[in-house]
Amino acid sequence: MSKGAIVRLSAGIFLLGGVWLAFTQNPNQPAKLDSIKVKDDLYVIHNDFVPGNTTALITDEGVLLVDDKFEVDHSNIMAEVKKIASQPVKYVVNTHHHADHTGGNRAMQKMDVEVVSSEQARENMVDAKQPGLPTVTFKHEALIHLGGKTVELYQFGRAHTNGDVVVYFPADRTLAAGDMFTFGSDVPELIDYAGGGSGKEWTRTLDSALALDFDTVVPGHGPVTSKREMIKFRDSTLALRNRVHEMLVQNKTRDDVAMMLKTEFHWQQLHLNLGLDGALAEMR
Repeated sequence: MSKGAIVRLSAGIFLLGGVWLAFTQNPNQPAKLDSIKVKDDLYVIHNDFVPGNTTALITDEGVLLVDDKFEVDHSNIMAEVKKIASQPVKYVVNTHHHADHTGGNRAMQKMDVEVVSSEQARENMVDAKQPGLPTVTFKHEALIHLGGKTVELYQFGRAHTNGDVVVYFPADRTLAAGDMFTFGSDVPELIDYAGGGSGKEWTRTLDSALALDFDTVVPGHGPVTSKREMIKFRDSTLALRNRVHEMLVQNKTRDDVAMMLKTEFHWQQLHLNLGLDGALAEMR
């Protein structure tokens, strides 16, 4: 194996392990954050791959955040917000229930911030006994009006989880996609079957999101990117689904499918542990 291949393999294992950590527990140390300007009124509070991105819409009446990372990151998030806005945070929208996107909810609520999510995401948080439950939930779609600006929230279906939400900023032609779309690593989509995710339905859910009119995408993890890259990600979800189904029709064994996912789609062992049996049952 070449040195470059070893580096890529090690990076894939590290990133996937970090994503699993995000599902299960908070880290001891906060992430190092910086703020990236996307539009005049739109910023991303960014860090390395874990925890996830936080998007900040700035208005004259307050700030709307998309996701709030781990609880340990709250102080650093607020420090970044103060660098870009003098107004208080009014809303946090959770794109799904995982702790790297919702861990700051309780601290935000102590500041009288309204936390919003899909009903399914809240139900998943209740089941997991997570703190900071959203007080406003919706099914399918909702609007938030703040400071003369409109933010559109959509739940199009199952993907990474059953409660995935995308947040659309129409005036800025920008979409905050949550973990429905991650970017910047060799690790493909992570299907959280325990959280209601679906590899089979993921493509159709992405198609609905891609029908919105936007150019720029804030992924759940990774650097700000373009709609074109999200389309490529969508195509990879379809290829994976079709490939698994094809092998099942050919009566290939579980080990055969696992090897294919490793070699063709860069799945690592932890990824297989989390998603292989669910994918086999769903795509048969």
